[in-house]
This record gives sequence, C-alpha cells and structure tokens, in this order.
Amino acid sequence: MAAQKIKLVALDVDGVLTNGAICLGNNGEELKFFHVRDGLGIRMAQETGIIFAIITGRESEIVRRRAKELGILEVHQGVHDKWPVLQGLVTKYGLTMDQVAYVGDDLNDIAIIKSVGLGATVADGVPEVRKMAVYVSPLKGGHGAVRDILELILKAQDKWDGLVAKFIGEK
Repeated sequence: MAAQKIKLVALDVDGVLTNGAICLGNNGEELKFFHVRDGLGIRMAQETGIIFAIITGRESEIVRRRAKELGILEVHQGVHDKWPVLQGLVTKYGLTMDQVAYVGDDLNDIAIIKSVGLGATVADGVPEVRKMAVYVSPLKGGHGAVRDILELILKAQDKWDGLVAKFIGEK
C-alpha cells in the first residue's frame, strides 16, 4: 500500500486545511478557519518522523502563524507552480516521489496528485481531482480531512495504535 512508504506530507491550505472560505474584513484583516483535529494529527505524525510541508498559491500571515504553531518548517506561499517546490523538497530530504503524500483540492493540484506515492483529496475537492486521487477522504476540507488522511498513513505504517496509547495511559 502506498501509505506505508510515506515520509513527507505536503499540504495545500485553502480547501484542505481550511474550508476554502476566505473572510476579508473592512480593515484588510483575513480570517481562515483550521480544524483542531488536523493540527493534532500533524503533531502525532511528526512524532513518527514524518516531515510536513505547506505549498500554497496564496500568501498569508495566518498560514505562517498556524505552521509555526504546528512546527511545520517547510512553508512555501505565493507558489503558482507547486511542482518545482515539491521536487526541491524531495531532493532536500533525500526522498523519492513514492515516499510523498500530497493533499490538494483543486485543478492546480492535479499534476502533483498524479505524481506522488499517495495523492489525496478532500470530499469536496473538484471532481477532476477526486478522479485522480488515490484516496478521497470522506471529510471536507477544513473539517478534519487532513487528520483522516494522516490516520490512514499512520495505520498503514503500524504507528497509530502506539500514538493513541499515549493518550489513554498505555505505554
């Protein structure tokens, strides 16, 4: 199974880590809504050595802040062609594309989704992306879909039960 090999998870933001809505206030402030379960899932996967990257077309201080809270060091914003960024990350970490999972939801994510070991999307990803993805989460973007995908990976790698055991007091 593709999920067993994953060592790097790259994520789009709008429509994946968020519900895709961008709320702009009168004074230029921007709001995005992140799901707390996605954050815990990222932290848990990091404990196992999985590397995370954010690759997004928009530029946002909110994304920088959320990435910092989650300990995501690879944050690439304002990226219109995501492929070269992902290739650079694969080279930087000495990986192969089959060791990469990518989660995207829109047309600009298709090339990557088709090229990595585990191309995944959210339930409300566009039809063309859902068709190309190896895995489609039953959850919508910004509603725990990233956590769902991470659970799939961690279970395939036999790491999920050990991570959960820490929360219920088992060692």
